[in-house]
Amino acid sequence: MQQTRNYNTISPSARALLLMKAHTTIPFAREAATLIQAPEPFEPDFTTRRPGFWIRTMHFEARYWSINHLLPDDASNILELSSGFSLRGLALATERPVYYIDTDLPDLITTKQPLVDALAGPLRGHYELRPLNALDTTTFNEIVNEFPAGPLTIVNEGLLMYLGMEEKRQLCRQIRNTLSARGGYWITADIYLNRDLPEDPELARGDTLREFLEQHNVKANMFNSFEEATDFFASEGLVIDKEFEPDYMSLTSLPHFLASATPELLQRIRTNFQGKMHTTWRLKTS
Repeated sequence: MQQTRNYNTISPSARALLLMKAHTTIPFAREAATLIQAPEPFEPDFTTRRPGFWIRTMHFEARYWSINHLLPDDASNILELSSGFSLRGLALATERPVYYIDTDLPDLITTKQPLVDALAGPLRGHYELRPLNALDTTTFNEIVNEFPAGPLTIVNEGLLMYLGMEEKRQLCRQIRNTLSARGGYWITADIYLNRDLPEDPELARGDTLREFLEQHNVKANMFNSFEEATDFFASEGLVIDKEFEPDYMSLTSLPHFLASATPELLQRIRTNFQGKMHTTWRLKTS
């Protein structure tokens, strides 16, 4: 694995998220983290005792795998929107004969392409990066039309919370029209509830993304309830086909969180963090 460029252009938040995922078994996360840290060496620090770091890591590890678990077994045409520095498509194209187009905003794709070039080995499927603003209907449709015939699975992880309500509706209409014409599913890991979490100084330690989320007003773009989210998608002609059921015991980051959390913190979490605040849905046309 060779370093092909200087990755200092990666934003601090994207870098923090990638380094966080490098503490899990998410495919290519550790290799990508090694590249972006070069020439400084990168080694995941499993000795850190910052529960805020580990609880965030658990969330993003579970969120990543939720999309893979909801992919239909026969999904061969896959379009990913706003992928960031996730390399899900590269991993899938390495494993099986998918046709996978991985998209995000142009500047990010420019930075990500050398990472992919450095990490890619022999592929069983087709994998490519393409610049796309997900709300650009013309380019969206052009990319959709490049896929081979057959159903299309559209996936995203980390997009809807950056869109206002009308922008969400525009995206829904684009996706609904595509699925109506081709068949397939939309798997979105962005069903978040707008809910205030209890302040906890022990969890605040090591939470490297909290400031970023506050700066981007992410909370305001979340749903107020799962019922509201269900009604929103139904109003745009989309219904829930399947919901991801997380198995937190399978997360590789869980043992590190448990090792870093005091008994008092665990009790506070059981007492104060009631109810689900996030889920992943596989949607289809109604």
